[in-house]
Amino acid sequence: MTEALLKLATWLSPSYPVGAFTYSHGFEAAIGDGAIHDAETLAAWIADTLEHGAGRTDAILLAHAWRDPVDEQVAELARALAPSSERLLEAEAQGNAFAATTAAAWGPDLPAAPYPVAIGRAAAQHGLPLEDTAALYLHAFASNLVSAGIRLIPLGQTEGQGVVARLAPLIRRIAAEAIGASLDDIGSACFIGDIAAMRHETQSVRLFRS
Repeated sequence: MTEALLKLATWLSPSYPVGAFTYSHGFEAAIGDGAIHDAETLAAWIADTLEHGAGRTDAILLAHAWRDPVDEQVAELARALAPSSERLLEAEAQGNAFAATTAAAWGPDLPAAPYPVAIGRAAAQHGLPLEDTAALYLHAFASNLVSAGIRLIPLGQTEGQGVVARLAPLIRRIAAEAIGASLDDIGSACFIGDIAAMRHETQSVRLFRS
């Protein structure tokens, strides 16, 4: 178990070269509009994204990729569910980088795929536990959004870590629910977040790719 967790911690570390730090998931537009402006609004936005948006969806896709690593329909569904061109870029660029790095460093070969699908496939190849994989994926997802918030609001590092700590119980619950969900259970109700991601595509001054 320790070996599996160390491998997951490595794959989902900010130092793993997938370029996660260059994406804000539309947060840059939301922060620019004032919708996210402190630790409370940051925590609420991320919680909604995890429970009702891309977080839950990604965890379900990851679980299905883990169970059937050769099913290309899961990868195609992941691409189709992206609500904007930048969000599609975010999923595919990170997934392709993850697949290439993981295959080169850890083996075996891993085909390019959207990020949650690539991680689910790699975890299955390496015999890593599904629930831990889903939980650590969601933790990395939330932590990256907190990091974007720290840089953009701006927010102190300690306040940011407080947000991560508050989100931990929600992350555990969503991971546990997602691994038992069907693809028909996928759905999103984070329309404001999706609109922020779309608006970011035409934002004149920006630091992030999404």
